[in-house]
Amino acid sequence: MLRASPEALVLLGALLTGLLDPASGQDAPSLPWEVQRFDGWFNNLRHHQRGAAGSRLQRLVPANYADGVYQALEEPLLPNPRRLSNAATQGRAGLASLRNRTVLGVFFGYHVLSDLVSVEMPGCPAEFLNIHIPPGDPVFDPDQRGNVVLPFQRSRWDRETGRSPSNPRDLTNQVTGWLDGSAIYGSSHSWSDALRSFSGGQLASGPDPAFPRDSQDPLLMWTAPDPATGQRGHQGLYAFGAQRGNREPFLQALGLLWFRYHNLCAQRLAQEHPHWGDEELFQHARKKVIATYQNIALYEWLPSFLQQTPPEYAGYRPFTDPSISPEFVVASEQFFSTMVPPGVYMRNSSCHFRKVVNNGFGSSPALRVCNSYWTRENPNLNSVQEVNQLLLGMASQISELEDRIVIEDLRDYWPGPGKFSRTDYVASSIQRGRDMGLPSYTQALLALGLEAPKNWSGLNPYVDPKVLQATAALYNQDLSRLELLLGGLLESYGDPGPLFSNIVLSQFVRLRDGDRYWFENTRNGLFTKEEIADIRNTTLRDVLVAVTNVDPSVLQPNVFVWHNGSPCPQPQQLTTKGLPRCAPLTVLDYFKGSGPGYGLIIVALCCFPLVSLVISGMVAHLRNQERKKLQKKGKESVEMEAVKDGVTAMEWPGPKEKSCPITIQLLPDRCLQVLDRRLTVLRTIQLQPLQQVNLILSSNRGCRTLLLKIPKEYDLVLLFTSEEERRVFVQQLQGLCMFWALDLHVAEVGESELLRKAVTKQQRGRILEIFFRQLFAQVLDINQADAGTLPLDSSQKVRQALTCELSRAEFAESLGLKPQDMFVESMFSLADKDGNGYLSFREFLDILVVFMKGSPEDKSRLMFTMYDLDGNGFLSKDEFFTMMRSFIEISNNCLSKAQLAEVVESMFRESGFQDKEELTWEDFHFMLRDHDNELRFTQLCVKGRGGGVGDVFKQNINCRVSFITRNPRKCSCSQEPGLPASEAPELGGSGIKKRFGKKVVGSSPRLYTEALQEKMPRGLLAQKLQQFKRFVENYRRHIVCIAVFSAICVGLFAERAYYYAFASPPTDIEETTYVGIILSRGTAASISFMYSYILLTMCRNLITFLRETFLNRYIPFDAAVDFHRWIAMGAVILAILHSAGHAVNIYIFSISPLSLMACVFPNVFVNDGSKLPQKYYWWFFETVPGMTGVLLLLILAIMYVFAAHHFRHRSFQGFWLTHHLYVLLYALLIIHGSYALIQLPSFHIYFLVPAIIYGGDKLVSLSRKKVEISVVKVELLPSGVTHLQFERPQDFDYKSGQWVRIACLALGTNEYHPFTLTSAPHEDTLSLHIRAVGPWTTRLREIYSPLTSQGCARYPKLYLDGPFGEGHQEWHKFEVSVLVGGGIGVTPFASILKDLIFKSALGNQMLCKKIYFIWVTRTQRQFEWLADIIREVEENDCQDLVSVHIYITQLAEKFDLRTTMLYICERHFQKVLNRSLFTGLRSVTHFGRPPFEPFFNSLQEVHPQVRKIGVFSCGPPGMTKNVEKACQLVNRQDRAHFMHHYENF
Repeated sequence: MLRASPEALVLLGALLTGLLDPASGQDAPSLPWEVQRFDGWFNNLRHHQRGAAGSRLQRLVPANYADGVYQALEEPLLPNPRRLSNAATQGRAGLASLRNRTVLGVFFGYHVLSDLVSVEMPGCPAEFLNIHIPPGDPVFDPDQRGNVVLPFQRSRWDRETGRSPSNPRDLTNQVTGWLDGSAIYGSSHSWSDALRSFSGGQLASGPDPAFPRDSQDPLLMWTAPDPATGQRGHQGLYAFGAQRGNREPFLQALGLLWFRYHNLCAQRLAQEHPHWGDEELFQHARKKVIATYQNIALYEWLPSFLQQTPPEYAGYRPFTDPSISPEFVVASEQFFSTMVPPGVYMRNSSCHFRKVVNNGFGSSPALRVCNSYWTRENPNLNSVQEVNQLLLGMASQISELEDRIVIEDLRDYWPGPGKFSRTDYVASSIQRGRDMGLPSYTQALLALGLEAPKNWSGLNPYVDPKVLQATAALYNQDLSRLELLLGGLLESYGDPGPLFSNIVLSQFVRLRDGDRYWFENTRNGLFTKEEIADIRNTTLRDVLVAVTNVDPSVLQPNVFVWHNGSPCPQPQQLTTKGLPRCAPLTVLDYFKGSGPGYGLIIVALCCFPLVSLVISGMVAHLRNQERKKLQKKGKESVEMEAVKDGVTAMEWPGPKEKSCPITIQLLPDRCLQVLDRRLTVLRTIQLQPLQQVNLILSSNRGCRTLLLKIPKEYDLVLLFTSEEERRVFVQQLQGLCMFWALDLHVAEVGESELLRKAVTKQQRGRILEIFFRQLFAQVLDINQADAGTLPLDSSQKVRQALTCELSRAEFAESLGLKPQDMFVESMFSLADKDGNGYLSFREFLDILVVFMKGSPEDKSRLMFTMYDLDGNGFLSKDEFFTMMRSFIEISNNCLSKAQLAEVVESMFRESGFQDKEELTWEDFHFMLRDHDNELRFTQLCVKGRGGGVGDVFKQNINCRVSFITRNPRKCSCSQEPGLPASEAPELGGSGIKKRFGKKVVGSSPRLYTEALQEKMPRGLLAQKLQQFKRFVENYRRHIVCIAVFSAICVGLFAERAYYYAFASPPTDIEETTYVGIILSRGTAASISFMYSYILLTMCRNLITFLRETFLNRYIPFDAAVDFHRWIAMGAVILAILHSAGHAVNIYIFSISPLSLMACVFPNVFVNDGSKLPQKYYWWFFETVPGMTGVLLLLILAIMYVFAAHHFRHRSFQGFWLTHHLYVLLYALLIIHGSYALIQLPSFHIYFLVPAIIYGGDKLVSLSRKKVEISVVKVELLPSGVTHLQFERPQDFDYKSGQWVRIACLALGTNEYHPFTLTSAPHEDTLSLHIRAVGPWTTRLREIYSPLTSQGCARYPKLYLDGPFGEGHQEWHKFEVSVLVGGGIGVTPFASILKDLIFKSALGNQMLCKKIYFIWVTRTQRQFEWLADIIREVEENDCQDLVSVHIYITQLAEKFDLRTTMLYICERHFQKVLNRSLFTGLRSVTHFGRPPFEPFFNSLQEVHPQVRKIGVFSCGPPGMTKNVEKACQLVNRQDRAHFMHHYENF
C-alpha cells in the first residue's frame, strides 16, 4: 500500500480547500498559508468530514437506548427527571469555589463549548421527551393541577444512524468541532460574510464601533424571548458567530470581547501593512485571534478548570479522531452549571463594585442571572464601559462551589421551550442525556477503565447522605441505573470527579492533536516558532487589557482564578439575599385574542354563498325589471288613470294576517272596487238600491280605522294614515250613498271592538266551506261524516252557512272563472231566481242538481234557457253565436269571429237547420244528438273552499285517464256506455280502435292496471328486487360510469389519506394535525381529479363525434350535462370538506410552537427560537395557498350560485359571465398547489390531459365562431317567436335534433346562447325559432324587427358554433319513438319530423317505423309556426309514419260544461272538414294535460314485439320530469323498455 508523505497531504489539502473554499476564489489574495475553512471541512485530509459542521458526535461508550436503536429511556424505566433534579441538585446558593475559580472562567467555558458543540437545535421530525411535573410542584404546578407537562423536543440526529442496534442514533453537531473560533466567525462561509464589514479586515459593527450590528437575519442568531419580560425581536441581540451568543449578558460580554479583539488586531495589522487588502487583513487577524483563543482555552483555562495540565504537544496526528463526544457535552455543561452564581458583579478599574439597576426592584449589588436571559434592554449594559465593568466584575467574582448543587436560577428559571417561559435546566439536561442514549454512570466508568463505586455511599463522602438516599430511592436502590450526568455531579466536589475529568481532558487533547490547523503545528505554515512562542505567552488578561485599556494591575495574572492578594476582591460571596426575585413562570396562549377574528373569517367564508346569493338575487331582479320594461315597451299604462279617482288605504284581512296596501274606487254604477298595488281588481261589491250599509268608525288610537258592513258580503276593514284621510273617504261615501239612495248608518266604537265585530275574509271562507260541504252532501247523498268534520258549534255554523248567499264574485271564484266572463253572467242570471244579485243555498242547489244528476235533456234544456237571452223560447243564431263565444273565452279566445261564424254555420248546416234563424229546444237537442254521453258526464267544475270539498268532489266524479288499446273488447273500459263507437278514430296503425286522450269513466284504470301487473311478482320483496333489476338494466351505462368515476375519486382520497396516516415520510404534519391533514389532502386529490375531468363533459365537439362511435354503447354521452352537474356538486362538497380540513389545520398551526412548525414546513419557517407561531390571518391572507384558497372559495360561490337553475333561467348573461371565471378558477388551482407547502404539486398530473383535450375542443369552436354568417330571412311570428333563416356554412354537417350556439354581432360577440335547429339536414339553409323570453332574446327580436331592419343586406350577422349532439338525434335508432314537446321545446322535433318525411319520401330504409308526436301547448296560438310544419308533415306522410296529438292545457276540466261544448264543436268540425277547429290540422286535439303513464302502457299493447321504445322530450322541467317519472314507472314492468332522453330550457 502506498504511503502519502505529510508534504503531499498538505499540498492536497491546499488544492482541495483552494477549490472548495469560497474564501479562496478568483478575487481572493494570494496568502502564504492554507486558509482554514469556516465549516470545518477538509481539516483531516483522510476523513474530510471530521469536525465539520453537521457531523455526528462520536461516542466514547456504546449507546444505551430502550430498544438499542433510537428510543430513549424514560419513565417508568428511569425516574422522573424533575424528581431527580429536586432530589440530587437542590441546595442553597452562596458557597464559594474551593479553588477560587472565577465567574469569568465559568462563562468562558460556556463560550468554549459554544465554539465546539451545539446540539440544542430541535430535530425533525419532531420527537418529544416531555417532562411531567409532579403534582404540587412549587414552581411549575403551584395550583396542584397535576397535568403540567414541560415540552422537550429531541435534538437533530444523523439520518444515516438509528437504523439498527449496530448503528444506533447519533446526534449531529451544528457547529464545527474544532477550536477554530466558530463562536466568533460562524460555522459557514455565508455566516462569516454576514458578520464582516469587508473593509479593513474588520467585523461589521453597529452605530457604536465597539458593538457588532444587531442580528437582523433570522437565519443567523437565536432570538428567544426574554423569559422575564416577554420581549421579542432582534433589537438588542448582536450578530455573533455563535447562534446562542446572546443567551446571557455574561456570555454576550465575552462575544463582544473577542469581536473587539479581532477588530483591534485588524487595525494594528492595517497600520503595520498598509498595502494589504481587506481579505489579507481579515485572514491574518482571524488567524491570530483563533491561535490566541486556542492557547487560552487549552493552556490557561483548561488547567484551571481541571487542575490538570495537558501533555506536551507532540505534533499533528492525522489518525486521531477529534470528534466531539456526547459524554463530553454532558460532562462539561453540567459541571459548569454547578459553578454559576445567582448574580454577577460589575466593577470599574478602581475596584469599585457598582450597584445595578433592576426594573421594578430598584438597585441591587449584582445582575440577577435568572432575569438576564435573552435580555434586550439592560439598563446596565448600554455602553462599552459598562461591558468592561461586567468583564472586570466576573474576573474578580468567585464562582459557586463545584459540587452537586445547581442554583435556582438554572434549576427552576432556565429559559423554557414552547409556550413555557421557564423550565428546569437539570431536568432538561437529564432528558438530553437520555436523548443521546448516554450510558449509565457505572457503564461509563468501566468503559473508560475507571473504578466504579460499589454502593451509593461510595460515590462521594462530601455529599449529604439524605441526598444519596433520596436519589437511590428514585432509582430503586439500583446503582447500575444511575445516569452519567447525575453520577458525575454526585462524584464531584471542588474539582470535576474522575469521570468528568477524564472525559473533558481526553476531548481537548484529541482536539489539539487531531487539528491540522492547530497554532503549534509548524508544518501547516500558519506561524513561525517565534510567533508560536509569542502566542503561548498571551493570556486572557492580555486580551482584556488590550481591549479595555485598563491598567494590568487591576487584574490578576490568571483571570480564571482569584487568589488571596489579587487585586479587587469581591465584597462577599453572592447569595440570593438582596437580589431581585426571579420572574415567575408564564404560560403563553398562542391563540389568545385570536378567537373572534378566526371565527369572523370562518363566518365570512361561509357567507360567500350567501353574499353571492344576494348579488345574484339583485342581478336577477334587475334583469327581471329589464325584461318587463322590454315587454311593456310601446304600451301605454291605462291603469294609472283609474287611480286618480281612487282612495289609497291599508286593508286589514284578519287576525295574524299582514295588512296590505289597496286602492278603493267608488264607481258610478253603484260599484265599489278594491284594487291591489298593481291595480289588479281584487274585489267588486255591487250595491243595491235601498240597501242598508253600516259604517263603523274607530274612536281611539288615532281614529284611522273604519269598518264597512254590506249585507251578504264579508266586511271591509280599512286603515288610513291619518284621521283626515278617513274623513275625506267617509264624505265621499256619504255623498254617493245619498246619490245612490242607499241607507248609510254611521256609528263609532273603539278600535278593538271594531276589529272584533268585523266578519273578515277568513271567517267568510270558513262559512262558505260549510256551505259547499252541505251542498255536496245533499247533491251526492254523502253522509255527514264523509262531508268533513264540522266545528263544535256545528248546528249554529250550519244554520249560518245555509242562510248565507253567494255574491257574483264568489260564484265565479267557485267555478274558477272571472266575474266578468259571459258564461258566469249567463249562469248566474239563470240561477238567481229572485233577482237579488246573490245565490242562496237553494238556488245553487237547484242548478247543481241538474249538472250532477240530470239527464242529457235536462242539461241541454238548462243550457238552452241560459242563452235564450230574450226569453222567447227560441235560440236565435245570434244567441247561439253568443253561447259559443262564452265557451271560447276559456280558451283565451282562440278562434276569431270569422272562424266561430263558420263553426255555427257548419253546425246548422250539418243538422239541416241552414234555413232556420231560430232553434227550438228540440232542434237544439237534436243538434247534440251524437253527444249524449258527453252531456251525461258533464259537471260544473266547482272549486269550493278549503281542502275538504275537493276531496269529497273527487271521490264521486269520474276518473280521467287516456290510453290506447289494440282491441276494445279486451279492455273493460271499452264496454262502458260513456264511450260511443263514433268517437274511436285510429291513432296510428289500423289496429288502434281507441282515440288517444279519451277520458274514460268508472273503475276502468284500476282494472287496466291490474291486468298489466299480472306479470309482476307477488311478494313485496320480489317486486322491489324486480324493480331494482329493471332500474339497473335501464341505467347500467350511467351506473357504470358513475361507479367508475366515484371509485377513482374514493381511491384517490383513500390513497392520500392512507399515505399521510401511515406511509408518509415523517414530517410531523400527521402528528400535528392528523384529522385535518388526512381530510385536506385526501379531498385535494379527489378535487384535483374531479375539476380536471369535468372539462371533458364540456367538450361538445368531442362528445358530438364520440356519440357516433361504438363508445356510445358504453358511455351515456346524452347525460354529459347531468354528469357535469353531478361532478360539480360532488367537487363542491369535497371543496367544503377540504376547506374545513384546512380550517382545522390553520387553528392547529396557530397554536403549535415554531420549533414544530419548522419541522412541518422546513421551506417556510426557520426555528430561530422566537417560539411564536404565525397568526391565523397569516395563513389565510399572507400565504399563496391561503390567499388562493380564499379566492377559490369566492369564485366557487359565485359560479355555483349563478349556475343555479333559478338564476340561470332569469339571467343567462349572469350565468354566462360568471361561468367564464373557470379560467381564473383553474389558474388559481394551479397556483394553489404550486407552492408545495405540504407536498409537491400534483394538480398538473390530473389536469394536463383533460386541459389539452378541452383546449383542442375550444379551438375547434373558436375556428367556427369567427365566421360571420348572413341572415337570409326573418319572420316575427306570434307568441314572441322569431324565425331566423341564415346561410349554411360550408362543410356544416348536422343531424336532425342537434343544436348550435349563436351570438349576434349587434348584441356583442361574447354572449352565446344555445338553440335547437328547426331546419332539416337536407335543407340548404339553417333555421332557428327563438322565443323572446329574456332580455337577450327580446333585444334580438327588436333588432330583427321590420322597423329596424330594411332588407336582407341589413340584417345583423351571426356567429355560429356547432353543431352539438344530444339525445334527440338518436330518434332513428328506435323502431318506435315518442316525441314530447312542450312550449318552445318543440323546436328539435320540427327538424326531426321534416327529416323523417324527407327520408321516407326518398324511400330510405330506416329502423324507425312509427313516431308519436305529442305537442303540449297552452294555446294553439302560441306556436302557430309549428302548425305549418305539422301540416306539411301530414301532407307528405303517405306511409302513416307520424301520429300527432296536440294538448291544449289552458282549457278547463274535460267534463266541465264549457269544455264539453268545445269538445262537441271540435269533434263536429273534424267530422265535417277533417281538420281541427283550433289548429286546422288533421291531428287530434285534446283539452288538458297528456296522461303519459297510461299512454306508455298502451304503447306496449300496440307494439308488443318492440323491446325498446325511445322517448324524447324537450320543454319545461316539470313536463320532462313527468315524462321521466312515467318512464320509470312503466319500466318497472318486465315488458318493453322506454329509454328517455330529455332536454330542458
